[in-house]
Amino acid sequence: MNPNAVANFCALGAIALWSTLAVLGVKLAHVPPFLLTGLALLVGSSLVWPAVAMKPARWKVPVEAVALGVYGLFGFHLLLFIALRQAPPVNANLLNYLWPLLIVVLAPVFLPAVKLRPQHVLAAVTGFAGAALAIAGGDPDAAPGAGARGNADVGAVFWGYMAALGSAFIWATYSLGTRRLADDGARVPTSAIGLFGAISGLLALLCHVWFEPSVVLGMRDILLIGFTGLGPLGLAFYLWDRAFKLGDPRTIGVLSYLTPLASTLLLVLATGRSFSGGLLLAAVLISGAAMLALRADDAPADSRLAPEHDASPDGHTA
Repeated sequence: MNPNAVANFCALGAIALWSTLAVLGVKLAHVPPFLLTGLALLVGSSLVWPAVAMKPARWKVPVEAVALGVYGLFGFHLLLFIALRQAPPVNANLLNYLWPLLIVVLAPVFLPAVKLRPQHVLAAVTGFAGAALAIAGGDPDAAPGAGARGNADVGAVFWGYMAALGSAFIWATYSLGTRRLADDGARVPTSAIGLFGAISGLLALLCHVWFEPSVVLGMRDILLIGFTGLGPLGLAFYLWDRAFKLGDPRTIGVLSYLTPLASTLLLVLATGRSFSGGLLLAAVLISGAAMLALRADDAPADSRLAPEHDASPDGHTA
């Protein structure tokens, strides 16, 4: 199968899993966010523990790779949680979803072989417009000016917005950084994501101890946290890593706008709300952006972006 096709399939798998986070977040809203993230990341890390036990060298990776992984997994969630607590959540979520656009525009900075085509830029901007409609239109009860802090002062809201932008920048640069390491010949198997997740999970649990109240979890909470760890905070990260090591980051960046759309659609279904006209328009814009990016990805000039070698199941290149 064409490497780009495999990459797009992996990216769509990650997007499908991430789209369940909003519904899970509603069901686990009473669980402190750092506790939820820490436990879920540790569960996600456990997916590769049997493979690592058989071959410990899978976690013998360069220090810069570990730093990049923790920067991405822990840094992203840390700033996102700060943003959602300090700024209006709808606005903060929208700013956070600048990361697909940043992936597209920063790709040439991280990957010299990548050149931006007008189609990719147009697709990225169109996708962001669709994401804005999906996020704002999917929650008609959310007041754009009302934040999680109620009457929060202007300074706190400003830093909340800066945190949201920071989280977007971190996820975009982390994603591109994984591809850059692979292109530079660093041997970082996809199973190493489990190491990054374990370290990030422990850091999140430390933040829980320092900043959040203790809670008692019920069996339902444990099951939902387990699903969160196995899916959106587990398997999704492994699929995302494979996607970026194999595919065109510009196309994957545009496809990522399907995340807020699918997430909002699932949330609407789960809460019994009606579909708004804005949500339907968002679906048209994001679908059109994805098709435009995929058509641009078929151009022969970009064929050199696809690896010409085979990759082993855990991410090593031959």
